[in-house]
Amino acid sequence: MKYHFISIEGNIGAGKTTLAHLLSRHFNARLVLEQFADNPFLSRFYENPDQNAFPMELFFMAERYKQLKELVHTKDLFQSITISDYMFSKCLLFAKINLPDEEFLLYQRLFEIIHQQLVQPDILIYLHAPVTHLQSNIRKRGRSYEQNISDEYLFNIQETYTHYIRQHNIKTLFVDATHADFLGREEHLNIIIDALEKGHDGVQHFLSLP
Repeated sequence: MKYHFISIEGNIGAGKTTLAHLLSRHFNARLVLEQFADNPFLSRFYENPDQNAFPMELFFMAERYKQLKELVHTKDLFQSITISDYMFSKCLLFAKINLPDEEFLLYQRLFEIIHQQLVQPDILIYLHAPVTHLQSNIRKRGRSYEQNISDEYLFNIQETYTHYIRQHNIKTLFVDATHADFLGREEHLNIIIDALEKGHDGVQHFLSLP
């Protein structure tokens, strides 16, 4: 397979981490997972966004940078593929949604300084699902601080992602994940695997999971 660094992205509850685990197992790949639970400001953010958004986003950026920076300095002879359940640009996208203008401009300056030091993914898998489906998944996994996320917030995230990807011509596998069940329906996983193994020409390719 020609892709050595694969990132998976999508909205909250889209199934990123589940897919990352399954793909890493199939390809015997090194797995990089976002450590969201380590962020002490995350639950506080949902309670008081205005006060906690900036430290939350700074913490996330520092942790993501630390994880991905290690990819530059380490090379695993037995695992030539790396799969991550996020891309570093996620920092900028969520900051744009969550921060007021002045704080975002400062955050953006920091982001631009460190972004260029990191390895960029060869391909992005973007999982797109309707907000009703996302809300259902959020309820099922039962994280208490996520249960009051509004539909409007999820819509904003969705629009910010798709606009960014299209504006920056990122090589992307867009997946309609409306009916996705990667754990329960093996054919859904196999569609993704087949698309990665075949590769595709052009910047963006679209897949639908029946």
